[in-house]
Amino acid sequence: MRFANLIDAVPADTRPVTLPGAENWMQGRTLFGGASAALALQAVRRAMPDLPPFRAAQVGFVAPVGANLAFSVEMVRQGRNVTQVRSDIASDGKLALTALMLFGEEREPNALHPAGKADPWPGAPEDCEDVGQGPTNFFTQNLEIRRAQDERGKGPPLVRRWVRLKDREGLDPVIQAIVLGDALPPGSMRAMQRQGPLSSINWSFNLLDPEARTRDGWFLAEAASDHADHGYSSERLRLWNAEGEQILAGMQAAAIFG
Repeated sequence: MRFANLIDAVPADTRPVTLPGAENWMQGRTLFGGASAALALQAVRRAMPDLPPFRAAQVGFVAPVGANLAFSVEMVRQGRNVTQVRSDIASDGKLALTALMLFGEEREPNALHPAGKADPWPGAPEDCEDVGQGPTNFFTQNLEIRRAQDERGKGPPLVRRWVRLKDREGLDPVIQAIVLGDALPPGSMRAMQRQGPLSSINWSFNLLDPEARTRDGWFLAEAASDHADHGYSSERLRLWNAEGEQILAGMQAAAIFG
């Protein structure tokens, strides 16, 4: 169940591979979004190891990502400071994920405006309620999850949880942050009138700390709906480290069925 096993299987070329243990990281018929995006980034790192630090991505979840995959990486533009790369994943011969990834050299800052700290602060993860791992055939079996809000059940469309990978050996913090940045269900789940499936369609995010530093692997994740109607929700996804400093800022379109 180690995510590092999936990362290690990503090749530096386009030859097809079968991911070991992929069935342990599924959300229904597909690898969940954070796992798929992390694999797309790893494919870029393997194919182009000398890129600047990773800064941002626009990810399209086109179709289910299974265990039998082929990765394709293409340089879009390499500028003096910023490099843009396209990373695609095909599953069983069909396009399943496409991502435009941005890498950028650090420059002397001409604007300073740090993101606000997590508010309200839920307390340290060690002091928060363990909410369990979910079913054994679902990717959350590999996570430690702790409650980070008082609200339960129906209510304002926002979900906050402390999350970390149970087994983080061999994974750098950036990969961990991407895996966990899309680990929560859409916030609109709490506003649904009846139970039904939900599915991420895309994910656009900026990595605010290119090293994704945190303590003991803990990240505070939030998914909140800004608008839900017509079977879709516009979601705001954020991630903070264990000290309450924002690491990731993103947006997502989610399909709301049922």
